[in-house]
Amino acid sequence: MYTEIRREAYEANIALPRHGLINLTFGNASAVDRDKGVFAIKPSGVDYDELSPENMVIVDFDGEIVEGNMRPSSDTPTHRCLLMAFEGIGGVVHTHSTKATAFAQAGRAIPNFGTTHADYFYGEIPVTRKMTPEEIASAYEWETGNVILERFKGLNPLDFPGVLVNRHAPFTWGKSVAKAVEVAVAVECIAEMALMSIQINPGLQAIEQELLDKHFLRKHGATAYYGQPE
Repeated sequence: MYTEIRREAYEANIALPRHGLINLTFGNASAVDRDKGVFAIKPSGVDYDELSPENMVIVDFDGEIVEGNMRPSSDTPTHRCLLMAFEGIGGVVHTHSTKATAFAQAGRAIPNFGTTHADYFYGEIPVTRKMTPEEIASAYEWETGNVILERFKGLNPLDFPGVLVNRHAPFTWGKSVAKAVEVAVAVECIAEMALMSIQINPGLQAIEQELLDKHFLRKHGATAYYGQPE
């Protein structure tokens, strides 16, 4: 019944170590079926070499396991929170990729310094505020989603398809979970280039608005002309 989202979630999860975004069992990916009101997500703590489409766990928007014999990722409430709030997305990816996580741990947004970044984000890669002791002590993973939503008030999640959770690590999303994986790869690449750019030129300013507009809008929105029509 859930064959397609199991496959999508499985392929996204095994892509993460292939792209060098995962150490040990850190990280996870989810794929949603909005018509059925469920999503598929990686089982908790399972090595990536042991994953299969069949052991992806199916969870509904109430947080209940619909199908699966394993415990879902501990980050499932965060995925659920984002999938419920961002109705235009088809999947969420969470990694602890090294350089993007360094920005997250430092509590710093990643400035948009150039066109590679501008191809994916219509500005900086935002960072959340620190979570409060009360949020950490209560429903921690759900509250992680809430601090992301708080940061995204006034932002279009498809214009900014990812975030750095302060002291934690990046989450990305897209119209499909495969796109969310692509964005996760791009975020790590962008973080590495930003670190190098700051080292070369500590006073470097953000990309000019005209160049940001050109590169972002040629790929996104009604006037996009990059690539082939869907």
